Amino acid sequence: MSFEIALSGIHAVNDQLGSISDNIANSATYGFKSGRVTFASAYAGSQAMGVNSRGNSQNIGRNGGLVNTGRTLDAAIDGRGFFVSKSTAGTVSYSRVGIFDTDKDGYLIDASKGRIQGYAKADSGALGALGDIQIPTGNIPAKPSDALQYTGNMSAGWTTQTIPFDKGNTQSFNHSSVSTVYDSLGNKHNLTQYFCKSADSTVTVHYALDGQALGATTNLQFDSNGKLTQPAAAVALDLGAPAGASPLKLAVDYTGTTQFAGEASTSRNAATGYPPGARTGVSLGEHGEVIVSYSNDQKQVVAQLAIANFANENALAASSQTSWQETTESGAALLSTAGSSMAGKLATSSLEQSNVDVTSELVTLMTAQRNYQANTKVISTENQVMQALMQAV
Repeated sequence: MSFEIALSGIHAVNDQLGSISDNIANSATYGFKSGRVTFASAYAGSQAMGVNSRGNSQNIGRNGGLVNTGRTLDAAIDGRGFFVSKSTAGTVSYSRVGIFDTDKDGYLIDASKGRIQGYAKADSGALGALGDIQIPTGNIPAKPSDALQYTGNMSAGWTTQTIPFDKGNTQSFNHSSVSTVYDSLGNKHNLTQYFCKSADSTVTVHYALDGQALGATTNLQFDSNGKLTQPAAAVALDLGAPAGASPLKLAVDYTGTTQFAGEASTSRNAATGYPPGARTGVSLGEHGEVIVSYSNDQKQVVAQLAIANFANENALAASSQTSWQETTESGAALLSTAGSSMAGKLATSSLEQSNVDVTSELVTLMTAQRNYQANTKVISTENQVMQALMQAV
């Protein structure tokens, strides 16, 4: 009987040594979760039969440290949750390893070539249905300018202009400002505003597009405190139709413009619109946004990663060293976006390290070795006793 008991101990310790070796070997594996083997007494009725080892269980709930990689498509979940991917066979896996890339068709994939699951972003900003994330690979078209926000100070010390306005004669205006606008083809144009004090508390604005004077004018009227009273709303300005492009119209908003003493100044001069742009990169945001950058300095959020949580994450079934699949014991995946519900935010350009404590593993290894030696000593002693009995007979 002692042989069987000691042998069961050796088998159990072998399982433990295998788990410890696996932990130490994966101490540098991103997203790896340390495992352990537990022991339980084995009985046949009331008769002790030795020890049983229970399967290697991973410590999924303990997060590893974060390391910065500087790569825009790397991400770690700072908190609870798992990234979701789907293989070509349709198998859904969950992982803490956020090493992402794009395939030849523009789909966002993980290191195992599984397609990352997320929500497409509609133009309205609403989230679409859950599915594969496909990143646009082409250029974005130009967006024509349709609004201009101008805020500045029209100096109260200006003298009234008596010379009829002439954009070439600086004696016919008090101040000018140039804004950049774009037509439907993406061509850039210069819109110049000429500010002329035409009466007390009134400044008349004349316009020119690419040096060609426009017939439209706008009167800016101020109260005795120098605050703008008219126009009360944005001014509709027709800039005509640049060569080959659609008609260009702007809503010019002068809200916040003042008439105070001192020099004239411009505090805001911002027009909408931009030229066409080529894709220059893809990055991730802290809420899982998939952000595409373009050469015209524009950025577009095209999707948002899905993050999965489970009622009992420790019951997930391992499909590899760093990925798992749901089970009946884990419960169904609860999907949300990063930073909402139970899901942690993303630490972008970072990865989660293994949660293995190498020092603790080495201490456990020494204990396992002593247990192994003790069981082999039992077998050796039992063998000596049996030999002595056989010789006595």
